[in-house]
Amino acid sequence: MQFIPALLPSLIEAIADIIEKNAEEVTALDQAIGDGDHVINLQRGIQALVAQRDGLAKLDWTAAWQKIGMTLMSTVGGASGSLFGTLFVAMSKAAQDQALDLPRFAQVFTQGVEAVKLRGKADVGEKTMLDVLVPVAAYLREAAGNAVAAADVLTGVDCVAVAGMESTRDMLATKGRASFLEERSRGHIDAGAKTTQLMICAIVSVLSTTPA
Repeated sequence: MQFIPALLPSLIEAIADIIEKNAEEVTALDQAIGDGDHVINLQRGIQALVAQRDGLAKLDWTAAWQKIGMTLMSTVGGASGSLFGTLFVAMSKAAQDQALDLPRFAQVFTQGVEAVKLRGKADVGEKTMLDVLVPVAAYLREAAGNAVAAADVLTGVDCVAVAGMESTRDMLATKGRASFLEERSRGHIDAGAKTTQLMICAIVSVLSTTPA
C-alpha cells in the first residue's frame, strides 16, 4: 500500500467507474427519500476530476487535495459538493509539511471528517455520509495505533464502510429533504452514505492491488 499522488489517476478512474456502475441503484435510493439528483451532481464533479487527473498526479498531497476540494465545491450541486469539498480542503490543511504514513493519514482524515461535521452541522447517527466517514476515521486511528498490517487495514476499511452504509437503513433522517419524511425515512439506505461507501471501497480496491 502506497500513499503517493501518482496513484490519483487510477483512484479517480476507479471512483468514476464504480459510481457509473451503481448509478441506477443510487438514484433509486435518492428518489425514495431525497431529491433524486445526487448521482448526477456527484458525477459532474467526478468528471471534472477525471479531466484533471494527470495534472493532479504531479502535485503533492496537500496541493492535490486542495485542488480536488475546490473542484468539487464548484462543480457538484447540492450539499454534497460543499461537504465533499470541505473534506478534501480540510485534509489539505491538516497535511501541510507532514509525511503521509498511516498514523498521520488517520489523523489527517479525521480532521477532514470533523470539518464535514461542522459544515453539515451533523454527526454519526443522522442518516448521512458521516455514518460512513466517522466509523472509517475511527477505524484508521485504531489500526494505526495497533500497527495493523497494511493489507488488513484495507480489508477493515472496506468492511467498516459497508457496515456504516448499511446502518443508515433503519435510521431516522434528521438532515436534508429526507428529514421531512420523518418515520417514513426509515427502511431506506441514505444515497450519500452509499456513494461514500462505494468511493471508499473503490479506493481500497486500487490500493490493494498496488505493490508495497
